[in-house]
Amino acid sequence: MIEAITQNMVIGIMLGALYGLAAVGIAMVFGVTKFLNVAHGELLMFGGYSTFWLFKLFNIDPFLSLPLTILFLLLIGLVLYKLLFVRMVKMKEEEKIKNTMLVGFGLTLILQNIALNLWTANDRGVTTSYATESLMLLGIRFPYVRVAGLVISLVCLFALQQFLRKTYIGKAIRATTEDWEAASLVGIDVQKVYMLSFLIGTALAGVAGALVLVSYSVSPSIGLHWTLKSLIVMVLGGVGNFMGTFVGGILLGATESATAFFISGNYREVVGLIFFLLVLIFKPQGLFGAKER
Repeated sequence: MIEAITQNMVIGIMLGALYGLAAVGIAMVFGVTKFLNVAHGELLMFGGYSTFWLFKLFNIDPFLSLPLTILFLLLIGLVLYKLLFVRMVKMKEEEKIKNTMLVGFGLTLILQNIALNLWTANDRGVTTSYATESLMLLGIRFPYVRVAGLVISLVCLFALQQFLRKTYIGKAIRATTEDWEAASLVGIDVQKVYMLSFLIGTALAGVAGALVLVSYSVSPSIGLHWTLKSLIVMVLGGVGNFMGTFVGGILLGATESATAFFISGNYREVVGLIFFLLVLIFKPQGLFGAKER
């Protein structure tokens, strides 16, 4: 019984790492630019399809094709930013949130229909030579694919933190997040910072999409699911706290997994939402967010 519970929690934590990585991408964009891109899940979906076709057509291992997937998502992000989101840079915060949400909903429909027309509604997945292999440790099975996903998620989070802390561009992003007007007064190009933040968020969505593909599958309809999970996790962890957001994803994944094990798989989403509502009621700044003065 204990082994079964532990095994269930291990799988939940690995799923939560995917939630966390996807949420860090949307949190990066919202925290810096105040753009609420509700088409984030569709970008994740395109990352999954990019990895799938690189494997299907050129037999490139999904993990080795990550740089190409990131490059593809960066190009998509650049086009979307230049065509749509750049127009909202100078709006007030409330107007940014409202208008980017509206743009995001429209973009969701467009990207979904593009995917449907190009690749049909069928689920797509990849089966590598090591897909069913796992490491046994103290009676607990650690699938190689999911362990690799957890490691890549942690590496992405660590690299992002080091980038924000140690580089000039990262410090400019942090300064813009605190006060974009003051940042512009000291010579920081706020528009470039916004664009770079949007591209980083898009790239993280692409990585998350590739990891979702190798662990589960992708289809044109998965975008909304992952957008909602990302928003829930972002609020759980605390907006602007990337480490807290990632931990919030792990907590949500573990909660859903425990619910499926002890109660029923039919209630895993409900319990996750109840957890989310309780955090909103009793700690609206998030589990790891700082209280506003």
